[in-house]
Amino acid sequence: MTGVRLAMWSGPRNISTALMRSWENRPDTRVVDEPLYAYYLHETQLNHPGHDEVIAAGETSWRKVVDEITAPCEGVYYQKHMTHHLIPQLPRDWIPRLTNVLLIRDPAEVVASYVRSRADVVAEDIGLVQQGELYDLLGGDVPVIDAADFLRAPEAYLRWLCAHVGVPFTDAMLHWPAGPRDSDGVWAPYWYDAVLASTGFEPYRPRQVELHGAALEAAERSRPVYERLHEVRVRL
Repeated sequence: MTGVRLAMWSGPRNISTALMRSWENRPDTRVVDEPLYAYYLHETQLNHPGHDEVIAAGETSWRKVVDEITAPCEGVYYQKHMTHHLIPQLPRDWIPRLTNVLLIRDPAEVVASYVRSRADVVAEDIGLVQQGELYDLLGGDVPVIDAADFLRAPEAYLRWLCAHVGVPFTDAMLHWPAGPRDSDGVWAPYWYDAVLASTGFEPYRPRQVELHGAALEAAERSRPVYERLHEVRVRL
């Protein structure tokens, strides 16, 4: 098959790592975990868990990252991207060369989970603002999947994604061995507890969250973008 570079653009505290596990369980797929993270931290110097480790282990030149993720490939090259890594000074003209999908989640749920690992948060940290910008950059020609919908019917959405990129679905995408992977970023000990223990997608559970102060402001600023993207999401 002709190679496909599948870029899944998510914010943090979504099902993005579980989806990476799912695709990595295919024999025809290799994955990359947040290839722009080291560049993002090097540029912003934000206080993220494992800041120095991430920069030391990753590539801080966005040009080198982009050259690698847009190069011709065989099979499926699954790329787990965080949209908050798309800082203003990073050019975006290379993004249309990928097969892009947006993965969204209710911002209140995202923020409530995010602040358990990093206390400081603004809307730009959770990526929905940038997802809206990315949707516009691609002229609206990009599928949007809501994590809540996906978790209610993971097989149906995986089948849809496989059809979208032109590969056959396999049951291997629904279950995987627990534990770490060599492909995990060095930040896994700070963020991946749930997925490291997982062997498949957890059933959807609605969450009641109560936010205050900066956390509430971040969620409220993200809400209009979430609602806009939610309206055009893939519905199965």
